[in-house]
Amino acid sequence: MPLPRVAYLPDSFHEVNGVAHTSRNFVAYAERHGLPFLCIRAGNRAPSFDQADELRTLELPRSRAAIQIEKDLQFDPLFFRHTSGIRRELLRFKPDLIHITGPSELGIFGAYFAWEQGIPLAASWHTNVHEYAARRLDWLTRRLSSRTATGLEQGVESGSLWATTRFYSLARVLYAPNEELCRMLGKSTHRPCHLMQRGVDTVQFSPANRTRPMDDQTLVLGYVGRLSIEKNVALLVRIERELLARGITNFRFLIIGHGSEETSLRSSIKQADLPGVLRGPALFQAYANMDLFVFPSHTDTFGNVVLEALSSGVPAIVTPDGGPKFIVRDNHTGSIVPDKDFASAIAAFASDRTRLAQMRSAARQYALSCSWDAVFDRVYAGYQDALAPVAAA
Repeated sequence: MPLPRVAYLPDSFHEVNGVAHTSRNFVAYAERHGLPFLCIRAGNRAPSFDQADELRTLELPRSRAAIQIEKDLQFDPLFFRHTSGIRRELLRFKPDLIHITGPSELGIFGAYFAWEQGIPLAASWHTNVHEYAARRLDWLTRRLSSRTATGLEQGVESGSLWATTRFYSLARVLYAPNEELCRMLGKSTHRPCHLMQRGVDTVQFSPANRTRPMDDQTLVLGYVGRLSIEKNVALLVRIERELLARGITNFRFLIIGHGSEETSLRSSIKQADLPGVLRGPALFQAYANMDLFVFPSHTDTFGNVVLEALSSGVPAIVTPDGGPKFIVRDNHTGSIVPDKDFASAIAAFASDRTRLAQMRSAARQYALSCSWDAVFDRVYAGYQDALAPVAAA
């Protein structure tokens, strides 16, 4: 069977997050392999297409009415003004399949046009929207009793999950970044679900970019990602306090990213550098100069940044929740511990640099086994579930 013509409508593309990072690599994969691929996304760059008119991009600007969700994440309630432009591009490209990444403006358009034009729909789950919705009620729940707050959070989380899975059930085939989510989606939507994990560029994210001496006794604790409540970044403040209480002072945080909790972190953590968002060589060097990657999120579905740290030869400490626990091998490429044990795990590494060096090597070796081509090869294999003829009732 020839490879399908795919129209891909991602939630984000140019931003700094896992969906955007995966989407950019998906387009690069299509370009490397000469695949017929149309990417329709939000942005302000001119449309482009290759000479054969098979690799196309269409960028559509958001309006001033766009709602700010995070510093670089928006939802535009007036995006419907692009309806005719999207329809025209889809009719010109004639996709065999439309692939969306969530219930954003682009995702809603993708689902609508798949229905209108009778095209199979594929949907990949990248963000635990239900968990984000619950955690972002913190401004309200901290003013309520513990019992009331817990009940409200659970209600919002379960309601958001129900609504989101109903949306995903519109697709014929689903993708998720870890087995746990695949099982949940398969059970709640009754659709086949395939793994859509993440790859890493091991040339760019490499220990070779390190500029700090290996025998530097300061332990650099790194974090890369959005500085927001759902990432549990407040734990970094507690970790600093607990390490100092143990008499451990030869450490420093390197916290890369931006978000709503940035101001609070800058005022609360004393032994930290917060350079904001880094890209390119500056980011590659920053990763390689870390000694431990500290990622306290409970809501990440995969954790691209964890894989980038491992590729840079940096062991990671993660929680037992979400996708990162599927990347880190406990006591081999890092540690998987609950929030209360993060400081203890860091203290153990601080006192055993030989173990840390061994884990640095193991982390790099694991990352070398990952590749974006393998990730998207599996995605295309999964498309066959969406393209198979639908059995008559």
